Amino acid sequence: MPALITWWTQDLGLLAPDADPRAVQAVGEDLLRRWADPARRYHSSTHLIELFRGLEEIEEAGELSAGDATVGRIAGWLHDAVYDPAAPPGRNEAESVELAARLLPTVGLTPATVSRVESLVRMTDGHDLASVADDPLAAAFHDADLVIFAAAAERFDDYDDLVRQEYAHVPDDAFRAGRRAILEDFLGRDRLYATDHAHAQWDGPARVNLRRAVDRLG
Repeated sequence: MPALITWWTQDLGLLAPDADPRAVQAVGEDLLRRWADPARRYHSSTHLIELFRGLEEIEEAGELSAGDATVGRIAGWLHDAVYDPAAPPGRNEAESVELAARLLPTVGLTPATVSRVESLVRMTDGHDLASVADDPLAAAFHDADLVIFAAAAERFDDYDDLVRQEYAHVPDDAFRAGRRAILEDFLGRDRLYATDHAHAQWDGPARVNLRRAVDRLG
């Protein structure tokens, strides 16, 4: 956990070098508390770290600049900062955007950067590929948020089980129907990932995992 705060502090140092260190620390700790909430199962700090690693891989592939990767990591902190499995569709993303608008100016980020983060967080509601076309940062962020689809089979199955735990309040039949609809929507897309790297390296394993998850649902 302390390593995540160090990462947050370093990124803010690049984007807002004149920010009050106390404000940076306080906001980082607030966000980390949200991610570490024991009620979260999949949407935990592990998901955040995996998103960061996905961004790093796309950056190393030459499809994301270092500066955009920094903004992407800040957006990563905010994109599921508000997470209530019982919320209606879109509310978590909307409230996370509102949180970004409230917190990020206090750590010295410019209005343009705050707006950029807000747009990335908003995009995660639905993961529409058309909305990230011709935008390298949005494309990379879209893909990194879904890197779990292409994880090793054991990790993917663990993720699948954790999602069910997060939605334990939903009756089994309703969960199966809703989850199947979501996964089949992804499987029906011509492309799961927006960047060339993710499309080439992650698409195949992701489709195998998603098909297995659909089959498990019966």
